[in-house]
Amino acid sequence: MKCRHCQAELTLPFVDLGSAPPSNAYLTKETLHAPEKYFPLRVLVCTECWLVQTEDYAGADELFSADYAYFSSFSTTWLEHAERYVGNMVKRFDLGTQSHIVEVAANDGYLLQYVKAKGIPCLGIEPTMSTAEAARSKGVEIVEGFFGVGLAEELVSQGKHADLAIANNVLAHVPDINDFVAGFSILLKPVGIATFEFPHLLRLVSESQFDTIYHEHYSYLSLTAVKRIFDYNGLSVFDVEELPTHGGSLRVYAQRNDEGDKKISQSVSSLLAREELAGMTALECYGGFQEKANKVKNDFLSFLIEANRAGKTVAGYGAAAKGNTLLNYAGIRPDLLSYVVDRNPAKQNKFLPGSRIPIDDEQQLKLSQPEYVVILPWNLKAEVVEQLSYIRNWGGQFVTAVPHIDIL
Repeated sequence: MKCRHCQAELTLPFVDLGSAPPSNAYLTKETLHAPEKYFPLRVLVCTECWLVQTEDYAGADELFSADYAYFSSFSTTWLEHAERYVGNMVKRFDLGTQSHIVEVAANDGYLLQYVKAKGIPCLGIEPTMSTAEAARSKGVEIVEGFFGVGLAEELVSQGKHADLAIANNVLAHVPDINDFVAGFSILLKPVGIATFEFPHLLRLVSESQFDTIYHEHYSYLSLTAVKRIFDYNGLSVFDVEELPTHGGSLRVYAQRNDEGDKKISQSVSSLLAREELAGMTALECYGGFQEKANKVKNDFLSFLIEANRAGKTVAGYGAAAKGNTLLNYAGIRPDLLSYVVDRNPAKQNKFLPGSRIPIDDEQQLKLSQPEYVVILPWNLKAEVVEQLSYIRNWGGQFVTAVPHIDIL
């Protein structure tokens, strides 16, 4: 396989998580009796540009289907994050009613609803019909499609270029990362700004976050790799912030490299230097990650087996993609994890892909009163512990598995 960005041959392995179905391919009672399609989940490192990437097996149309079930608005902390972002960007870049904001991967309108509330014209781009319809129900204008150079040129021809273009947690999801990034250099007005948020590879490596690896994530991103990709495709990075979201993310600020007028912040060179010091441009940084993933998997499996032997009931919270990676790599089935609850009605009464663990609503926790509740989206631990604090009434305890077993 050749690198998605620079076309160099990929020879350095990062991690092999076996094979699994797509993490958001939830099963219904009908499809539970049919075969599932599994894809290998193997990740490699480009030693030329340091882009970490999955091996090519699954196409985007197989992963982001019309009934895609990930809806951003079910996390209150993520909604708060989106609202703060809008307020900060409006203030920092002096955006108003004469501006135009475009969000790529607008999902269910979780962010653009706050843009609309400020009276700023906006447009969302979203390829999945289920989430696009949810966004439209909030009054957000949506173009249904995958973003790239072609769609950017079409929007600009209609006068829909952007003062601010937003790409939250989507840069990792695109198979053709060059086409995607180049689209922003076309979509932006001459002095327009684009921001990109994505989980930081440095945190993934240092904290054994292997469960953030799944088929929908084609790339695992450092600032080192992102800067090279942006430079090549007509954007320059002028600022970067470190965020706590998704277990540790970056927010990268970019402008057109032909006409952008923003001064480059010291934060860019500082973070690049930190990544180099951490070894992210050296082979050794990536060599021991398989062992880290195996330890997390084995420790979690041991916890579940011991709880089962002791007659303890274990349930899960959050039918999240990262949880599906963990469960499938560990080979966990309903005998060890009875069920998972989720607030999203689109997932309830379905079954997790691969493990086929049933998904229930939250009421099931109160009925069955499990001794342990495993928080699968561990990045939302504080939110979930507060939301489900009532499990303490029957002596229930929370558990997280990444970066190590923690019983709360």
